[in-house]
Amino acid sequence: MTHDPAPLGDPAELPRTEFAFPGPLRDKLVAAILDGSKTATTGLLLDYEHEGEPLPEVGARSVVVDSADRPVAVIEITDVRVVPLRDVDLAHAVDEGEGDTTVAGWRAAHERFWHSDEMRAALDDPTFTVDDTTPVVLERFHLLTDLRPRSPAC
Repeated sequence: MTHDPAPLGDPAELPRTEFAFPGPLRDKLVAAILDGSKTATTGLLLDYEHEGEPLPEVGARSVVVDSADRPVAVIEITDVRVVPLRDVDLAHAVDEGEGDTTVAGWRAAHERFWHSDEMRAALDDPTFTVDDTTPVVLERFHLLTDLRPRSPAC
């Protein structure tokens, strides 16, 4: 699975990455990362700004955590772009691994998430909405290693 000959190092020393909020959506996204169908993700630039977090950088590695906050994988960022929401293309939508076959379907699902009470609370903006001009952060990544415990061979 490793695409980079650089040693992994100690996963405990890597930053943690959370996809969505804990619960069924996070579980679905983590499973897609682990099975290799999710190699991209989209976030709101506003969310990074609100949290005071820098944008991800190509080559950065992080530990993906599941809904129980357990480390399950190490990923490495391969591409980062900031674009208006209207510029998200089908390839990116498909690579998010959520089963979307159209940009419209992908966008509808993401708008439901971004307009959710949880996301609005996280942004401290109960009326937050997105439109075509909303800046989004498009990330591509690859799975470096699966950290789940292996079951013993029979």
